[in-house]
Amino acid sequence: TFQRQLQQSDCQNALMKKVFDTHMLFLQVNQSAAALKHVFAALRLFVGKFPSAFFQGQADLCGSLCYEILKCCNHRSRSTQTEASALLYFFMRKNFEFNKQKSIVRSHLQLIKAVSQLIADAGIGGSRFQHSLAIINNFANGDKQMKNVNFPAEVKDLTKRIRTVLMATAQMKEHEKDPEMLVDLQYSLANSYASTPELRRTWLESMAKIHARNGDLSEAAMCYIHIAALIAEYLKRKGLFSMGWPAFLSITPNIK
Repeated sequence: TFQRQLQQSDCQNALMKKVFDTHMLFLQVNQSAAALKHVFAALRLFVGKFPSAFFQGQADLCGSLCYEILKCCNHRSRSTQTEASALLYFFMRKNFEFNKQKSIVRSHLQLIKAVSQLIADAGIGGSRFQHSLAIINNFANGDKQMKNVNFPAEVKDLTKRIRTVLMATAQMKEHEKDPEMLVDLQYSLANSYASTPELRRTWLESMAKIHARNGDLSEAAMCYIHIAALIAEYLKRKGLFSMGWPAFLSITPNIK
């Protein structure tokens, strides 16, 4: 009935936010497995009908949905895990199609951020969650329509990176009283995202906080200079800044 209003401003409007929040409420309040099955079906329909709400403009809706679906991937019920994994695969596929079969950068980014958040909030990462990641990989392997494009490879790369984050976080917990080891782990995680500036920045900021907490202010400053150089390089490639990372060479040769 309100399709025209929902599609205003490329689906970035107050009504869309209200309808989306209502859908999310069904996942945030405990439901039976039978009810959840219908919630996932409704969400599939919703994403299919309004993809630009998730894959264009602000990333808030995309991030919230990724967070709630991932939480369901850790659910006690096997059927709910399978349904949640199927919805997540469908979501990534829609992202790929929306981007004219180029990439799933937005859902990749938001899923990694959601995983990092959930580790702190809900302690995900056990066998239930690993089982859901395996289901998603199986969907990618068996999707005949996607055989000749790079989508299955992107899905596998994403699940591999999620496992890397889970492993690194588990190691960080082990070494939380050893600041040097902790920062080493953070650094290797930041490096694994050399090709995704937003996530590299997230982990560099996290490193800076640890350094500042330990009173290592020059190390914290180095993290922030690297973040600034990342942004400068991005702006240079966009044609909005002439210097790029060399702008920071006068502060430190380490910026290379």
